[in-house]
Amino acid sequence: MDISVIVPLYNEEESLPDLHAWIKRVMDENKFTYEIIFVNDGSTDKSWKVIEELASKNPEVHGIKFRRNYGKSPALFCGFDRAEGDVVITMDADLQDSPDEIPGLYKMIMEDDYDLVSGYKQNRKQGDPLSKTIPTKLFNATARAVSGIKNLHDFNCGLKAYKNEVVKNIEVYGEMHRYIPYLAKNAGFAKIGEKPVHHQARKYGKSKFMGWNRFVNGYLDLLSLWFISTFGLKPMHIFGFVGTLMFIIGFFSVVTVGGIKLYAIMNGTPHPLVTNSPYFYIALTMMILGTQLFLTGFLADMISRSSQERNNYQISKSI
Repeated sequence: MDISVIVPLYNEEESLPDLHAWIKRVMDENKFTYEIIFVNDGSTDKSWKVIEELASKNPEVHGIKFRRNYGKSPALFCGFDRAEGDVVITMDADLQDSPDEIPGLYKMIMEDDYDLVSGYKQNRKQGDPLSKTIPTKLFNATARAVSGIKNLHDFNCGLKAYKNEVVKNIEVYGEMHRYIPYLAKNAGFAKIGEKPVHHQARKYGKSKFMGWNRFVNGYLDLLSLWFISTFGLKPMHIFGFVGTLMFIIGFFSVVTVGGIKLYAIMNGTPHPLVTNSPYFYIALTMMILGTQLFLTGFLADMISRSSQERNNYQISKSI
């Protein structure tokens, strides 16, 4: 199979027939063998009924229905797990991503040998700059700096293309869909490209991803991913280092306080009790915290990456 198209969606019943027809036209014109995997992320409208109707007419349409809303990352994870195409394309269901970009993305993967190609919406069709434009620019600038992937301008673009082996070797969970290029890089797939793509105004409904809450969550996810990718398999390196540093500072602070007390006794000068000094308690607290952090490093080493339930989602139906 040439291409798997994965479409995560939430309450997009109006746009699905148009999107399906558009994808099918592009595939037929280019004589691609393909599948379309619609992942219904707990929609409360008639999205699943529409998917069932499309599947009854087109055997290339497949569907996954979550029992409840989990989010975009779990939807992509389950879609990646099912994808069989040599090239995997992801796009949003709101018709803002153009299926006409699929042949170009496919060519960059198969002929130019990119591991991953991310779309770049140079001319975004969006509204309030305070709720979306400015946060997006700040987010992308930070993501480039932290990930080291300098050539990407739009990490969060839903329109992306991957080699099949890439999606089978990365784990997308939580809200990590924003950082799939970073995940791919950490997995050893370093040839990452970018393609300017056409971005259309939303035809139906309204965006589910607006506001500064999305911006703040993006930074928290980026910090989490950086920490996991850097220390996920070696947590002792961070906890042990900080714990040891705190213990050493605390220990020498106690020795200093005690030395000052001893010096005063030897010289017959007035010497208040050591426990009267606030520095004694600060030093003691640092030693205790340092020991706890050091032990935390040992425990983290034992349990790191041992969770078996992180990507266990309840699927009620499948086509």
